[in-house]
Amino acid sequence: MWFWLALIALLCWSGSDLFSKIGCRNGNERYNHLKMVIAVGVVMGIHAAIEIFVQGVEINLHVIWTYLPVSLLYIGSMTLGYLGLQYIELSISSPICNASGALVAVTTLVTGQFDTEHKAILIAVILVCVGVIGLGVVESKEDDELRKKRQEAGNYQYAKSWLALALPLAYCLLDAAGTYADNRVLETLNESSANVAYELTFFIAAIVCFIYVIVIKKDHFTLKLEVPKYTGAICETAGQFAYIFAIADSKHLTMSAPMISSYCVVSVLWSRIFLKEKLSWKHYLMILFVAIGIVIMGVYDV
Repeated sequence: MWFWLALIALLCWSGSDLFSKIGCRNGNERYNHLKMVIAVGVVMGIHAAIEIFVQGVEINLHVIWTYLPVSLLYIGSMTLGYLGLQYIELSISSPICNASGALVAVTTLVTGQFDTEHKAILIAVILVCVGVIGLGVVESKEDDELRKKRQEAGNYQYAKSWLALALPLAYCLLDAAGTYADNRVLETLNESSANVAYELTFFIAAIVCFIYVIVIKKDHFTLKLEVPKYTGAICETAGQFAYIFAIADSKHLTMSAPMISSYCVVSVLWSRIFLKEKLSWKHYLMILFVAIGIVIMGVYDV
């Protein structure tokens, strides 16, 4: 079951990447990243209410407090990720951000928590990790002329800066810490309750951002930019719902974490199709590595 949940999370989060990029790439909107937090918080708050009052999910202050460190790691990483989308292409940002799954896999291997009787699965993990990390390396070493042509096709120009790479890297580190902590905390909490706790925390973050952006800074919402934000927020919430159950399977964490993180591969494809960002043969080679790894994981889970 973990495989299908991870696959759903992969597809939903790649959609979230695309729509978040569309909603945040306007450099003239200073608080786009915080408005994205507001959108995600609102959608998650609605979903949390449905879970509590319709599905009967149990939630209390103890659960919220216990899961709070994980929630803050995820919310912090996502906020930095949204900010980074204003400075760098999605096809570069997403692979760097989502190398976090590879970091988690390496951590579980180093600490001796990897447990599988099939060597092929270990090979699959390596393929996914190499593909995700390799995709980021290919992007970072891309020829300047090719990069310029890609940006011209997408009608957006990005200046090289340390901030452009530092933000997705910070996302990667925080998200990896959140993923690893998530798996540990979920050993003591019910998955549904933990997910609701996360969504309620995100809703509170949305309220704080709304007060800061709209009330204090006197900014305003632009409908044209808000539609993709809320579409991305819906995808994000659906992906999170599938993710929380996939990652709760401790036995398969070494496989599910890098698999879910490979949603950046699909994000790169979306960026090529909808944002007109070009890819080279090296990009497609890395994508092939990830695809083969995912297929192997799925076969051995049957």
